This record gives sequence, structure tokens and C-alpha cells, in this order.
Amino acid sequence: MASVRGCNIPEDLSYNVDNNVWARREADGTVTVGLTAYACSLAGEIVAYTPKKAGKDIAKDKSCATVESGKWVGPVKTPVTGSVIAVNDAVASKPGLINKDPYGEGWVVKMKPSDWDGESKSLKTGGDAVSAFEAKMDSEGFKGC
Repeated sequence: MASVRGCNIPEDLSYNVDNNVWARREADGTVTVGLTAYACSLAGEIVAYTPKKAGKDIAKDKSCATVESGKWVGPVKTPVTGSVIAVNDAVASKPGLINKDPYGEGWVVKMKPSDWDGESKSLKTGGDAVSAFEAKMDSEGFKGC
């Protein structure tokens, strides 16, 4: 796992760097979506999580959930178009899981993507993601996680 300024960036995930979200394609073709460690550091401790309901169709770059911290309230934007098939009940009862384990138990929604092969081409992976996050952190004057 790569680290940029103390923020973990797993190189096996796909990222929409601008929106600070990740996607993991599962073996069954579904996609798990979550916030990056960088997003968690910017937001601070997340205290509320309001996901869209299962069955809801969401366009790429539109909100699949809203999260709230002491510093920020905002959308979690999907990296691909699809339908929400599951929300994270563990995060609903304990939103801070997003901060504690953003790439594991703190996932936000699971989706059935409409066009993973087409839309995932715009996402960054591996070293490209690490370089993109490094550039973004530089431009935003981010000190570190």
C-alpha cells in the first residue's frame, strides 16, 4: 500500500481523485465505493452518514451518500454510474468507521455499475493514483494525514 503524506492509498483500488472517492470492483461485478483516507483527514471525525436507498440509480459524479463531520457536510460522489444495491449498516450506526477503516469496514455503498468498462477508464489506479494525489495535496497545501 502506498502512502502520500501519511495518507494510505491502496494501489489496487480505482480512484476519482477530484472527488476523493475510491471504487473496488468485486468478483461478482458489483462495485464497492468509499471515501479516501485523504478525504477523511480533510473532513475530520465523521459523525453522520445518510446514504441513498438501495435501488436508487445514481449518475457518475452524483451523490450516493451525505456525510457530516464537525467541519464539513457534503456528498460522497460516485465514481461510476449505477444502482445502489447495499448501504453500510455498520457505518449507519457508527459513522466514525469511515475514518477508522476507509478502505475496509468503512465503505459507503455497494453499486451495480451500468458501464464499468467504459467509465472506469477515467479513474486512476496504482502509481497514477499516487502521483495524482501527491499533486492534489501539493496544490491544496495539505500538510498530511
